[in-house]
Amino acid sequence: MAMAATPVNASSIATTTGTTTKPLSRSLPRSNLPAPNPYSLRTPSSLSLRAAQTTRRPVVFASASTAFEVDQAPASAAASKVLPFRVGHGFDLHRLEPGYPLIIGGINIPHDKGCEAHSDGDVLLHCVVDAILGALGLPDIGQIFPDSDPKWRGADSSVFIREAVRLMHEAGYEIGNLDATLILQRPKLSPHKETMRANLAKLLGADPSFVNLKAKTHEKVDSLGENRSIAAHTVVLLMRK
Repeated sequence: MAMAATPVNASSIATTTGTTTKPLSRSLPRSNLPAPNPYSLRTPSSLSLRAAQTTRRPVVFASASTAFEVDQAPASAAASKVLPFRVGHGFDLHRLEPGYPLIIGGINIPHDKGCEAHSDGDVLLHCVVDAILGALGLPDIGQIFPDSDPKWRGADSSVFIREAVRLMHEAGYEIGNLDATLILQRPKLSPHKETMRANLAKLLGADPSFVNLKAKTHEKVDSLGENRSIAAHTVVLLMRK
């Protein structure tokens, strides 16, 4: 249906050019529709705020223990997220109890207590595994090697670290450098640090100069300082091959 235009008095509208004001020479049509509300939150029907939906597909990682799924965006989206490097952090803590061996970095350390754990309780290797998995955006060590599985009772933690290294290479990365800190009151680790560092570098397939290891006491504070537990922190840098 056509809408009638109501004339507007030309004498009531003027334009300004420089400093001279001149009346318009003709009438302007005026619509009978209400003026648009500048504060309206509605959008024109020709525009869509709905994000394009993409189908995500799970990627299955099969380790020696179990299979787990990680959601992955389509290849076109994933390709744009390839990073030249990735950083991961790992932490682990175990209670120290008599009757267990104290194994750190794959080395048996003489002590009257050892780590109570489902596997061999190697706090350093567990921590390094979690750092690598974290850098890759994968589940933690407890999900890939659950302590509810009797298969891993007393297992050598080098099995876990080899699996983490395999996943790292599969994703197209290698060790840039790694820095780990052990926290325990006793025993002193100075006589064993170089042996532990060399063994860790060998397990990672990395140059020993890329692996650093430090040890700190906890100044006799809480369970760490009272020789009731041991902890470790690790930061790892992965570089694209």
